Amino acid sequence: MNERDSEIMAQLMEEASYQPVSEPENADVIVVNTCSIRGKAAQKAYSSLGSYKKIKGKKPGLVIAVAGCVAQQDGDNLIKRMPHIDLVLGPQSIYRLPALLETVRRDKSSCVSTALSSSFIIPPFLPDMEDAAPHKRFVTIMQGCDNFCTYCVVPHTRGREISRKYEDIIAEVAHLAAKGVREVTLLGQNVNSYGRDGQKGQTHTFPALLKGVAEIEAIERLRFTTSHPKDLSEELMHCFAEIDKLCPHFHLPVQSGSNEVLKRMNRKYTIETYLEKVNRLREISPGTSLTTDIIVGFPGESAEDFEQTIDLVKTVRYHGAFSFKYSDRPHTRSLSFPDKIEEEVKSERLARLHELQDEITIERNREFVGRRLEVMAEGKSKTAGNQWSGRSGSNHIVHFYCEKELKPGQLLEVLVEEGLRNSLRGRLIP
Repeated sequence: MNERDSEIMAQLMEEASYQPVSEPENADVIVVNTCSIRGKAAQKAYSSLGSYKKIKGKKPGLVIAVAGCVAQQDGDNLIKRMPHIDLVLGPQSIYRLPALLETVRRDKSSCVSTALSSSFIIPPFLPDMEDAAPHKRFVTIMQGCDNFCTYCVVPHTRGREISRKYEDIIAEVAHLAAKGVREVTLLGQNVNSYGRDGQKGQTHTFPALLKGVAEIEAIERLRFTTSHPKDLSEELMHCFAEIDKLCPHFHLPVQSGSNEVLKRMNRKYTIETYLEKVNRLREISPGTSLTTDIIVGFPGESAEDFEQTIDLVKTVRYHGAFSFKYSDRPHTRSLSFPDKIEEEVKSERLARLHELQDEITIERNREFVGRRLEVMAEGKSKTAGNQWSGRSGSNHIVHFYCEKELKPGQLLEVLVEEGLRNSLRGRLIP
Protein backbone atom coordinates (compact mmCIF):
# COMPACT_ATOMS: atom_id res chain seq x y z
CA MET A 1 0.00 0.00 0.00
CA ASN A 2 2.89 2.34 0.72
CA GLU A 3 4.33 1.43 -2.67
CA ARG A 4 1.11 2.50 -4.35
CA ASP A 5 1.01 5.73 -2.32
CA SER A 6 4.59 6.45 -3.40
CA GLU A 7 3.62 5.97 -7.05
CA ILE A 8 0.71 8.38 -6.63
CA MET A 9 2.89 11.07 -5.03
CA ALA A 10 5.59 10.66 -7.68
CA GLN A 11 3.04 11.09 -10.45
CA LEU A 12 1.49 14.16 -8.81
CA MET A 13 4.95 15.71 -8.46
CA GLU A 14 5.76 15.12 -12.13
CA GLU A 15 2.40 16.58 -13.16
CA ALA A 16 3.40 19.68 -11.15
CA SER A 17 6.62 19.93 -13.23
CA TYR A 18 8.97 18.27 -10.73
CA GLN A 19 11.42 15.75 -12.19
CA PRO A 20 13.00 12.81 -10.35
CA VAL A 21 16.75 12.84 -9.59
CA SER A 22 19.02 9.94 -8.70
CA GLU A 23 20.91 11.57 -5.82
CA PRO A 24 19.37 13.40 -2.83
CA GLU A 25 22.12 16.06 -3.00
CA ASN A 26 20.66 17.16 -6.36
CA ALA A 27 17.05 17.39 -5.16
CA ASP A 28 14.95 20.49 -4.49
CA VAL A 29 12.39 18.32 -2.67
CA ILE A 30 12.87 15.06 -0.78
CA VAL A 31 9.74 13.08 0.14
CA VAL A 32 10.14 10.22 2.61
CA ASN A 33 7.13 7.88 2.63
CA THR A 34 6.96 5.98 5.90
CA CYS A 35 5.45 2.92 7.56
CA SER A 36 4.96 2.43 11.29
CA ILE A 37 3.31 -0.98 11.39
CA ARG A 38 6.45 -2.32 13.11
CA GLY A 39 9.09 -0.58 15.16
CA LYS A 40 11.92 -1.41 12.75
CA ALA A 41 10.14 0.29 9.84
CA ALA A 42 9.64 3.47 11.87
CA GLN A 43 13.28 3.46 13.01
CA LYS A 44 14.40 3.15 9.39
CA ALA A 45 12.30 6.20 8.51
CA TYR A 46 13.83 8.27 11.33
CA SER A 47 17.30 7.21 10.23
CA SER A 48 16.65 8.30 6.64
CA LEU A 49 15.29 11.64 7.78
CA GLY A 50 18.28 12.23 10.03
CA SER A 51 20.67 11.56 7.16
CA TYR A 52 19.16 14.45 5.16
CA LYS A 53 19.95 17.05 7.83
CA LYS A 54 23.48 17.62 6.47
CA ILE A 55 22.16 18.11 2.94
CA LYS A 56 19.65 20.66 4.25
CA GLY A 57 22.47 22.49 6.03
CA LYS A 58 24.35 22.91 2.76
CA LYS A 59 21.20 23.63 0.75
CA PRO A 60 18.75 25.73 2.83
CA GLY A 61 16.20 25.88 0.01
CA LEU A 62 15.72 22.13 0.07
CA VAL A 63 12.22 21.07 1.17
CA ILE A 64 12.00 17.84 3.17
CA ALA A 65 8.57 16.21 3.40
CA VAL A 66 7.46 13.21 5.46
CA ALA A 67 4.41 11.22 4.35
CA GLY A 68 2.66 8.06 5.48
CA CYS A 69 1.97 6.47 8.82
CA VAL A 70 4.91 7.86 10.82
CA ALA A 71 3.87 11.33 9.66
CA GLN A 72 0.28 10.71 10.75
CA GLN A 73 1.37 9.12 14.01
CA ASP A 74 3.87 11.78 15.14
CA GLY A 75 2.51 14.93 13.48
CA ASP A 76 3.93 18.13 15.01
CA ASN A 77 6.34 16.11 17.13
CA LEU A 78 8.27 15.16 14.00
CA ILE A 79 9.17 18.78 13.37
CA LYS A 80 9.96 19.36 17.05
CA ARG A 81 12.25 16.34 16.98
CA MET A 82 13.78 17.16 13.57
CA PRO A 83 13.45 20.91 12.82
CA HIS A 84 14.95 20.44 9.35
CA ILE A 85 11.66 18.81 8.24
CA ASP A 86 9.38 21.22 6.37
CA LEU A 87 6.22 19.25 5.60
CA VAL A 88 4.37 16.46 7.40
CA LEU A 89 1.39 14.92 5.61
CA GLY A 90 -0.79 11.93 6.48
CA PRO A 91 -2.30 9.33 4.12
CA GLN A 92 -5.41 11.39 3.35
CA SER A 93 -3.26 14.38 2.38
CA ILE A 94 -0.96 12.79 -0.20
CA TYR A 95 -3.20 13.95 -3.06
CA ARG A 96 -2.51 17.55 -1.96
CA LEU A 97 1.28 17.15 -1.98
CA PRO A 98 2.12 19.67 -4.75
CA ALA A 99 -0.17 22.34 -3.24
CA LEU A 100 1.28 21.79 0.23
CA LEU A 101 4.82 22.10 -1.15
CA GLU A 102 3.90 25.43 -2.70
CA THR A 103 2.50 26.57 0.65
CA VAL A 104 5.76 25.70 2.38
CA ARG A 105 7.81 27.53 -0.26
CA ARG A 106 5.57 30.61 -0.24
CA ASP A 107 5.26 30.96 3.53
CA LYS A 108 8.84 29.82 4.25
CA SER A 109 7.56 27.87 7.25
CA SER A 110 6.79 24.28 8.13
CA CYS A 111 3.38 22.74 7.54
CA VAL A 112 1.54 19.79 9.09
CA SER A 113 -1.45 18.21 7.32
CA THR A 114 -2.60 15.13 9.22
CA ALA A 115 -6.35 15.56 9.60
CA LEU A 116 -8.38 12.36 9.20
CA SER A 117 -11.99 12.75 8.10
CA SER A 118 -14.69 10.07 7.87
CA SER A 119 -16.13 12.02 4.95
CA PHE A 120 -12.90 11.82 2.96
CA ILE A 121 -13.39 10.54 -0.59
CA ILE A 122 -10.47 8.80 -2.31
CA PRO A 123 -10.01 10.87 -5.50
CA PRO A 124 -10.24 9.32 -8.98
CA PHE A 125 -6.75 8.61 -10.24
CA LEU A 126 -5.44 7.32 -13.55
CA PRO A 127 -1.85 6.10 -13.19
CA ASP A 128 1.03 7.27 -15.33
CA MET A 129 2.47 4.20 -17.06
CA GLU A 130 5.84 5.49 -18.24
CA ASP A 131 8.15 4.31 -15.45
CA ALA A 132 6.38 1.31 -13.89
CA ALA A 133 6.41 -2.40 -14.73
CA PRO A 134 4.01 -2.58 -17.68
CA HIS A 135 2.51 -5.97 -16.93
CA LYS A 136 1.26 -5.66 -13.34
CA ARG A 137 0.06 -2.93 -11.00
CA PHE A 138 -1.49 -2.29 -7.59
CA VAL A 139 -4.92 -0.65 -7.39
CA THR A 140 -6.19 0.87 -4.13
CA ILE A 141 -9.83 -0.02 -3.43
CA MET A 142 -10.16 1.26 0.15
CA GLN A 143 -8.28 2.99 2.91
CA GLY A 144 -8.24 2.66 6.69
CA CYS A 145 -9.55 0.00 9.06
CA ASP A 146 -12.39 -0.36 11.58
CA ASN A 147 -11.13 -3.43 13.43
CA PHE A 148 -8.90 -1.83 16.09
CA CYS A 149 -6.73 -4.86 16.79
CA THR A 150 -4.97 -3.98 20.02
CA TYR A 151 -1.49 -4.14 18.50
CA CYS A 152 -2.18 -2.25 15.26
CA VAL A 153 -1.62 1.42 14.44
CA VAL A 154 -3.57 1.43 11.17
CA PRO A 155 -6.91 2.83 12.47
CA HIS A 156 -4.91 5.61 14.13
CA THR A 157 -2.67 6.39 11.15
CA ARG A 158 -4.99 5.71 8.19
CA GLY A 159 -8.36 6.35 9.80
CA ARG A 160 -11.62 4.46 9.54
CA GLU A 161 -12.57 2.34 6.54
CA ILE A 162 -13.38 4.31 3.40
CA SER A 163 -14.28 2.40 0.26
CA ARG A 164 -13.32 3.87 -3.06
CA LYS A 165 -16.07 4.33 -5.63
CA TYR A 166 -16.70 1.20 -7.70
CA GLU A 167 -16.79 3.23 -10.91
CA ASP A 168 -13.39 4.83 -10.17
CA ILE A 169 -11.78 1.43 -9.54
CA ILE A 170 -13.18 -0.05 -12.74
CA ALA A 171 -12.06 3.03 -14.69
CA GLU A 172 -8.52 2.77 -13.30
CA VAL A 173 -8.22 -0.95 -14.08
CA ALA A 174 -9.60 -0.37 -17.61
CA HIS A 175 -7.01 2.39 -18.06
CA LEU A 176 -4.24 0.05 -16.92
CA ALA A 177 -5.45 -2.72 -19.20
CA ALA A 178 -5.44 -0.35 -22.17
CA LYS A 179 -1.80 0.50 -21.37
CA GLY A 180 -0.73 -3.16 -21.40
CA VAL A 181 -1.17 -4.23 -17.76
CA ARG A 182 -2.17 -7.89 -17.51
CA GLU A 183 -2.26 -8.43 -13.74
CA VAL A 184 -3.75 -6.22 -11.02
CA THR A 185 -3.68 -6.58 -7.25
CA LEU A 186 -6.52 -4.89 -5.36
CA LEU A 187 -5.31 -3.27 -2.14
CA GLY A 188 -6.96 -2.52 1.18
CA GLN A 189 -6.34 -3.07 4.88
CA ASN A 190 -9.38 -5.35 4.91
CA VAL A 191 -10.66 -5.90 1.39
CA ASN A 192 -13.34 -8.30 2.68
CA SER A 193 -15.27 -5.35 4.11
CA TYR A 194 -15.15 -3.29 0.91
CA GLY A 195 -18.44 -1.43 0.41
CA ARG A 196 -19.72 -1.94 3.94
CA ASP A 197 -18.95 1.59 5.11
CA GLY A 198 -21.87 2.95 3.08
CA GLN A 199 -19.70 5.70 1.61
CA LYS A 200 -21.80 7.92 -0.67
CA GLY A 201 -24.32 5.22 -1.51
CA GLN A 202 -21.74 2.50 -2.15
CA THR A 203 -23.67 -0.72 -2.86
CA HIS A 204 -21.09 -3.11 -4.33
CA THR A 205 -19.60 -5.89 -2.22
CA PHE A 206 -16.05 -7.11 -2.60
CA PRO A 207 -17.10 -10.24 -4.55
CA ALA A 208 -19.09 -7.98 -6.89
CA LEU A 209 -16.02 -5.81 -7.37
CA LEU A 210 -13.88 -8.86 -8.19
CA LYS A 211 -16.40 -9.93 -10.81
CA GLY A 212 -16.52 -6.43 -12.28
CA VAL A 213 -12.74 -6.20 -12.59
CA ALA A 214 -12.58 -9.71 -14.09
CA GLU A 215 -14.92 -8.60 -16.88
CA ILE A 216 -12.24 -6.24 -18.22
CA GLU A 217 -11.07 -8.40 -21.09
CA ALA A 218 -7.35 -7.55 -21.29
CA ILE A 219 -6.79 -8.32 -17.59
CA GLU A 220 -5.55 -11.89 -17.36
CA ARG A 221 -4.80 -12.19 -13.64
CA LEU A 222 -6.47 -10.77 -10.55
CA ARG A 223 -5.15 -10.78 -6.98
CA PHE A 224 -6.02 -9.02 -3.72
CA THR A 225 -4.63 -8.33 -0.27
CA THR A 226 -5.29 -8.25 2.70
CA SER A 227 -8.22 -10.10 4.28
CA HIS A 228 -9.55 -10.32 7.82
CA PRO A 229 -10.77 -13.82 8.75
CA LYS A 230 -13.87 -12.57 10.57
CA ASP A 231 -15.16 -11.03 7.34
CA LEU A 232 -14.39 -13.95 5.02
CA SER A 233 -17.71 -14.85 3.43
CA GLU A 234 -18.91 -17.94 1.61
CA GLU A 235 -19.54 -15.71 -1.41
CA LEU A 236 -15.89 -14.64 -1.52
CA MET A 237 -14.72 -18.25 -1.19
CA HIS A 238 -16.82 -19.20 -4.20
CA CYS A 239 -15.11 -16.48 -6.24
CA PHE A 240 -12.01 -18.69 -6.34
CA ALA A 241 -14.04 -21.39 -8.07
CA GLU A 242 -16.13 -19.09 -10.25
CA ILE A 243 -13.69 -16.41 -11.49
CA ASP A 244 -11.08 -17.93 -13.79
CA LYS A 245 -8.86 -14.84 -13.63
CA LEU A 246 -8.72 -14.83 -9.82
CA CYS A 247 -5.36 -16.33 -8.86
CA PRO A 248 -5.53 -19.39 -6.56
CA HIS A 249 -3.70 -17.75 -3.67
CA PHE A 250 -5.25 -16.45 -0.46
CA HIS A 251 -3.36 -14.52 2.23
CA LEU A 252 -5.38 -14.97 5.44
CA PRO A 253 -3.59 -13.58 8.54
CA VAL A 254 -4.21 -15.63 11.68
CA GLN A 255 -1.70 -13.86 14.01
CA SER A 256 -1.87 -16.53 16.76
CA GLY A 257 -3.05 -20.08 17.33
CA SER A 258 -4.28 -19.31 20.85
CA ASN A 259 -7.84 -18.17 21.53
CA GLU A 260 -6.67 -16.35 24.64
CA VAL A 261 -4.12 -14.37 22.66
CA LEU A 262 -6.61 -13.70 19.85
CA LYS A 263 -9.03 -12.31 22.44
CA ARG A 264 -6.38 -9.96 23.83
CA MET A 265 -5.55 -8.96 20.25
CA ASN A 266 -9.26 -8.14 19.65
CA ARG A 267 -9.28 -10.26 16.50
CA LYS A 268 -12.98 -11.17 16.88
CA TYR A 269 -12.69 -14.81 15.80
CA THR A 270 -11.61 -18.08 17.39
CA ILE A 271 -9.22 -20.67 16.06
CA GLU A 272 -12.19 -23.00 15.64
CA THR A 273 -14.03 -20.56 13.34
CA TYR A 274 -10.78 -19.77 11.50
CA LEU A 275 -10.20 -23.47 10.79
CA GLU A 276 -13.81 -23.92 9.69
CA LYS A 277 -13.30 -21.20 7.07
CA VAL A 278 -9.96 -22.63 5.94
CA ASN A 279 -11.50 -26.08 5.53
CA ARG A 280 -14.48 -24.65 3.67
CA LEU A 281 -12.21 -22.68 1.34
CA ARG A 282 -10.26 -25.83 0.57
CA GLU A 283 -13.48 -27.71 -0.15
CA ILE A 284 -14.59 -25.04 -2.61
CA SER A 285 -11.18 -24.41 -4.19
CA PRO A 286 -8.77 -27.27 -3.34
CA GLY A 287 -5.87 -25.87 -5.37
CA THR A 288 -5.71 -22.50 -3.63
CA SER A 289 -2.42 -21.86 -1.83
CA LEU A 290 -2.73 -20.33 1.62
CA THR A 291 -0.33 -17.94 3.35
CA THR A 292 -0.62 -16.06 6.63
CA ASP A 293 0.81 -13.56 9.15
CA ILE A 294 1.82 -14.57 12.68
CA ILE A 295 2.95 -12.44 15.63
CA VAL A 296 5.03 -14.15 18.33
CA GLY A 297 5.59 -12.85 21.82
CA PHE A 298 2.37 -10.86 22.19
CA PRO A 299 2.02 -9.57 25.78
CA GLY A 300 0.95 -12.43 28.02
CA GLU A 301 1.68 -15.14 25.45
CA SER A 302 2.46 -18.22 27.53
CA ALA A 303 4.51 -21.21 26.46
CA GLU A 304 1.21 -23.06 26.02
CA ASP A 305 -0.19 -20.26 23.84
CA PHE A 306 2.86 -20.49 21.60
CA GLU A 307 2.54 -24.28 21.37
CA GLN A 308 -1.01 -23.76 20.14
CA THR A 309 0.37 -21.56 17.36
CA ILE A 310 2.84 -24.31 16.46
CA ASP A 311 -0.02 -26.83 16.41
CA LEU A 312 -2.07 -24.54 14.16
CA VAL A 313 0.78 -24.23 11.65
CA LYS A 314 1.14 -28.02 11.62
CA THR A 315 -2.61 -28.40 11.09
CA VAL A 316 -3.10 -25.84 8.32
CA ARG A 317 0.27 -26.41 6.63
CA TYR A 318 0.52 -22.96 5.09
CA HIS A 319 2.42 -22.58 1.84
CA GLY A 320 4.21 -19.66 3.45
CA ALA A 321 4.03 -17.30 6.41
CA PHE A 322 5.23 -13.85 7.38
CA SER A 323 6.06 -14.02 11.08
CA PHE A 324 7.36 -11.29 13.33
CA LYS A 325 8.17 -10.52 16.94
CA TYR A 326 5.63 -8.31 18.68
CA SER A 327 6.72 -4.69 19.17
CA ASP A 328 4.94 -1.92 21.06
CA ARG A 329 3.42 0.69 18.78
CA PRO A 330 2.23 4.20 19.75
CA HIS A 331 -1.49 4.78 20.39
CA THR A 332 -2.31 1.04 20.52
CA ARG A 333 -4.03 -0.62 23.49
CA SER A 334 -1.38 -3.33 23.77
CA LEU A 335 1.21 -0.65 24.54
CA SER A 336 -0.12 -0.59 28.11
CA PHE A 337 -0.63 -4.36 28.45
CA PRO A 338 1.29 -6.05 31.28
CA ASP A 339 3.31 -9.28 31.01
CA LYS A 340 5.55 -8.20 28.14
CA ILE A 341 7.64 -11.08 26.78
CA GLU A 342 11.40 -10.90 27.07
CA GLU A 343 13.25 -10.28 23.82
CA GLU A 344 15.27 -13.48 24.16
CA VAL A 345 12.09 -15.55 24.52
CA LYS A 346 10.51 -13.85 21.49
CA SER A 347 13.62 -14.57 19.43
CA GLU A 348 13.65 -18.23 20.44
CA ARG A 349 9.97 -18.65 19.57
CA LEU A 350 10.34 -16.87 16.25
CA ALA A 351 13.34 -19.04 15.28
CA ARG A 352 11.40 -22.19 16.10
CA LEU A 353 8.38 -21.01 14.11
CA HIS A 354 10.58 -20.11 11.13
CA GLU A 355 12.23 -23.52 11.20
CA LEU A 356 8.87 -25.30 11.22
CA GLN A 357 7.38 -23.16 8.47
CA ASP A 358 10.48 -23.57 6.30
CA GLU A 359 10.12 -27.36 6.56
CA ILE A 360 6.44 -27.19 5.64
CA THR A 361 7.07 -24.74 2.78
CA ILE A 362 9.64 -27.06 1.22
CA GLU A 363 7.24 -30.01 1.53
CA ARG A 364 4.43 -27.93 0.05
CA ASN A 365 6.63 -26.78 -2.82
CA ARG A 366 7.62 -30.37 -3.59
CA GLU A 367 3.94 -31.17 -4.05
CA PHE A 368 4.12 -29.15 -7.29
CA VAL A 369 6.79 -31.42 -8.83
CA GLY A 370 5.41 -33.02 -12.00
CA ARG A 371 2.65 -30.42 -12.35
CA ARG A 372 2.21 -27.98 -15.21
CA LEU A 373 1.82 -24.40 -14.03
CA GLU A 374 0.85 -21.29 -15.90
CA VAL A 375 3.64 -18.80 -15.17
CA MET A 376 3.71 -15.09 -15.89
CA ALA A 377 7.24 -14.11 -16.99
CA GLU A 378 8.81 -11.40 -14.84
CA GLY A 379 12.44 -11.09 -15.84
CA LYS A 380 15.71 -12.66 -16.83
CA SER A 381 18.39 -13.61 -14.32
CA LYS A 382 21.40 -11.28 -14.26
CA THR A 383 23.75 -14.11 -13.31
CA ALA A 384 22.47 -17.37 -14.77
CA GLY A 385 22.54 -17.05 -18.54
CA ASN A 386 19.20 -17.96 -20.04
CA GLN A 387 17.41 -18.46 -16.73
CA TRP A 388 14.14 -16.58 -16.36
CA SER A 389 11.82 -16.19 -13.42
CA GLY A 390 8.10 -15.79 -13.27
CA ARG A 391 5.22 -16.17 -10.88
CA SER A 392 2.53 -18.81 -10.82
CA GLY A 393 -1.10 -18.14 -10.03
CA SER A 394 -0.44 -19.69 -6.62
CA ASN A 395 2.10 -16.88 -6.05
CA HIS A 396 5.18 -19.08 -6.28
CA ILE A 397 8.35 -17.79 -7.88
CA VAL A 398 9.21 -20.20 -10.70
CA HIS A 399 12.66 -20.40 -12.35
CA PHE A 400 13.06 -21.87 -15.84
CA TYR A 401 15.42 -21.71 -18.82
CA CYS A 402 14.49 -20.16 -22.14
CA GLU A 403 16.90 -19.30 -24.95
CA LYS A 404 14.65 -16.76 -26.63
CA GLU A 405 13.77 -13.34 -25.27
CA LEU A 406 10.48 -13.16 -23.40
CA LYS A 407 8.24 -10.22 -22.65
CA PRO A 408 7.42 -9.51 -18.98
CA GLY A 409 3.77 -10.36 -18.49
CA GLN A 410 3.84 -13.16 -21.06
CA LEU A 411 1.99 -16.29 -19.89
CA LEU A 412 3.88 -19.56 -20.30
CA GLU A 413 3.47 -23.18 -19.30
CA VAL A 414 6.19 -24.67 -17.11
CA LEU A 415 6.62 -28.26 -15.94
CA VAL A 416 7.83 -28.16 -12.32
CA GLU A 417 10.84 -30.40 -11.72
CA GLU A 418 12.07 -29.21 -8.32
CA GLY A 419 10.55 -27.68 -5.18
CA LEU A 420 12.93 -25.43 -3.22
CA ARG A 421 12.48 -23.45 -0.02
CA ASN A 422 11.73 -20.11 -1.66
CA SER A 423 10.82 -21.09 -5.20
CA LEU A 424 10.04 -23.76 -7.79
CA ARG A 425 12.26 -24.78 -10.69
CA GLY A 426 11.13 -26.32 -13.96
CA ARG A 427 11.36 -26.39 -17.71
CA LEU A 428 9.42 -24.49 -20.29
CA ILE A 429 6.86 -26.53 -22.23
CA PRO A 430 6.96 -25.57 -25.94
